[in-house]
Amino acid sequence: MSRVLFSTLLAAALAVMSTACTEKPAPAAETKEVVDPSLVTLTKELAANVRTGAVEELAFIDTLRIPGRIQVDEQYESRAGASITGRISTLDVNLGDEVKAGQRLAVIKSTELAQYQLSYIKASQQMQLQTKAVDRAKQLLEADVISLAELQRREGELNAANAELNAARDQLLVLGMPPASIAQLGLHNSGMSTSQVNSKITGTVIARKARLGQVVAPAEELFVIADLSHVWAVAEIPEQQIAHIKEGQSLDIEVPALDDAELTGTLAFVGDIVNPATRTVMARANINNEKMLLKPDMLITILLEAKPEKVIAIPSTAVVRENNADHVFVQTLKPTQYKLLPVTLGRTYQGNREVLQGLQPGDQIVLDGAFHVNNERKRKEME
Repeated sequence: MSRVLFSTLLAAALAVMSTACTEKPAPAAETKEVVDPSLVTLTKELAANVRTGAVEELAFIDTLRIPGRIQVDEQYESRAGASITGRISTLDVNLGDEVKAGQRLAVIKSTELAQYQLSYIKASQQMQLQTKAVDRAKQLLEADVISLAELQRREGELNAANAELNAARDQLLVLGMPPASIAQLGLHNSGMSTSQVNSKITGTVIARKARLGQVVAPAEELFVIADLSHVWAVAEIPEQQIAHIKEGQSLDIEVPALDDAELTGTLAFVGDIVNPATRTVMARANINNEKMLLKPDMLITILLEAKPEKVIAIPSTAVVRENNADHVFVQTLKPTQYKLLPVTLGRTYQGNREVLQGLQPGDQIVLDGAFHVNNERKRKEME
């Protein structure tokens, strides 16, 4: 029995081994291909909607924002003061009043003026006497009563009196007395101990230093009148930018006090001296202020184009914004394949963006239509 059992077991074992040798191994699990989600291949349809090209260097011109201020145009400014020592007896205008050319601003009472007027009256009277004396001498000479020498002596005295009268008149004119008032002195032989301070231009009283009863002298400034329909915009320009501005060019000006209203002025003057402390040059522009919106000492900002600078730049249409960062599609080794890569961008100028990091001149990128390429990338990524 044991031999038969052994034979049976041996046969069974051989059958199992034979079966194991003839069975095929189970197939291995299939390996899936990993696709880079940042890669996009341009199809013919997609390529028709995009524009590709090389990264270039472009000239960027920055807009400099230079602080400045509004000033009174000195060509439309007048300062009025006393022409003689005296005391202010009348004040006719206040700060901010509008005045006309020739309008009286104040009246000054002066004893000194009375003395000068008295000198003029005496000179006028002497002139009249000498004139009559010459007329009588001519009649007497014709009657052969006096000699020619006597007539010539009297004519010399007339000329001296005339010179004294002219000197007295000029003195009164210098003191600000109108010619008509001076003529009245000689007619009535009576003086006026008051002098007027008049405005020489039409404008606004922007400063008044006069007080009623104040004793003033000719050197003192009492009123400042300015025509504020013309003002200056004054700023300090960095010396590096002076070569790029010139007199006569137009400037844009922002006024923060007027909700950043933009005005246009004409550059009228560029200084010849550099401030050694600030390395700037003073410049001013003429501004028309007919609406009287600008006030002296108002702060402004002058917009000035800076020196052109060569930078690596790409069109704004090449930029894709993803995850709060800027990206562009850069060509890979395959001509129709592009990869989304991050870049660091800077300034914007005329539809172009400055590239600070991530690209070099000559790199092939999608210049226009990056939006469509990115949509295709997202679609592939979802699949």
